[in-house]
Amino acid sequence: MKTSINKSEIKGKVTAPSSKSYTIRGLMCAALAKGKSELIHPLSSDDTEAAGKVLGQLGVNIYKKGDCWQVAGGHLKPPTENLFCRDSAATLRFMTAICALVPGKCRLVPGSTLSKRPITPLLQALGQLGVNCRTEGASVIVDGGRLKGGMAELPGDISSQFISALLLIAPLAEEATSIRLTSPPESKPYLKMTLDCLEKFGVKVKASQDLSEFEVAKQEYSPAGYQVEGDWSSASYLLALGATLGEVTVTNLNPESLQGDRIMLNLLKDMGARVLISGDAVTVQKSELKAITADLSDCIDLLPTLAILAAVANGTSQFTGIGRARLKESNRVAALREGLTGMGIKVIEGADSLTIVGSEPEGSVIDSHDDHRIAMAFGILGLSVGETTINGAECVRKTYPEFWDILKSLGGKVEIDVK
Repeated sequence: MKTSINKSEIKGKVTAPSSKSYTIRGLMCAALAKGKSELIHPLSSDDTEAAGKVLGQLGVNIYKKGDCWQVAGGHLKPPTENLFCRDSAATLRFMTAICALVPGKCRLVPGSTLSKRPITPLLQALGQLGVNCRTEGASVIVDGGRLKGGMAELPGDISSQFISALLLIAPLAEEATSIRLTSPPESKPYLKMTLDCLEKFGVKVKASQDLSEFEVAKQEYSPAGYQVEGDWSSASYLLALGATLGEVTVTNLNPESLQGDRIMLNLLKDMGARVLISGDAVTVQKSELKAITADLSDCIDLLPTLAILAAVANGTSQFTGIGRARLKESNRVAALREGLTGMGIKVIEGADSLTIVGSEPEGSVIDSHDDHRIAMAFGILGLSVGETTINGAECVRKTYPEFWDILKSLGGKVEIDVK
């Protein structure tokens, strides 16, 4: 699918979609709790649907009624078919761990993009806890039914999802479980989100202050009514839109959220944007932006949004701590360099940095690389510069299916399926 974007005048109010990360964590916890739980205001997208379908194959009943999902969990059964995780990394990694609790063999199959992303550190850590698991081609095989517990060590700087996966199943191990990180954790906010979700479902975890060590006693999950808050990652594009093109108010945002991408507020202010906060609403007004230097180690998903803001800012911006962005749905560092260079922006790519010289971008044809964050970021920039085409624009379904329609509702000149 192609989306054609032209210069637009933007103004309006929109509700931020619910958090993908919290929705998937809530589903996993509800699936492990014996009884009925409710997810209130969950996100419906490709990734969350992938998680729900895989859980359903393991005997978890998910009844969707409007803006509430009822989940009957606590009794996992072996699947009769392969567990297709689409391109949802959280689904593959969390379910790889959860399958350790399922008696029998589970084969988890990733989508084509996800198959290129790392999984081995998680399998090695599960092996330390007594789980027989391995890869066969792109698939992950788990011979489940016994999770002994004990000590597991793994790196903290590849993916926080590996650590979250272990935390999800540790309470149900035969004995207490200790998790030690062999390198400092990155994306700490996501670990805090996992701990927060576990607590909501009655699970207690002892964590060191630096989140490098965790102690989990044997315990049970309790069913819960779980409220899913708005997603700061998805909201970042809308806030950037206000900063570059007009006045945009985004509601359904928790200014005290544990989500790391909440720092978008501070980063916008650092760039000179006018930001107003009132309750759960954030308003950003068009501003003359200036370059910034920022370490994105704990908010790596903001790189595409900040990169397109840097492209129109005065001066030279530099973003560090971005190495893991090469291991996402696409190599985001390369995809951003390619797209911005095609728009006439000077970009310097380092081993762990991206330097962008702000100027006046020109319209271009952008390859999304089937990456929702690349498509959305360049969609925002396209509204400023005009004459921009996004190829593979349908990839936004992964986390924000309504994205292009939302841009239209705010005044964006967006045409879908342009031949």
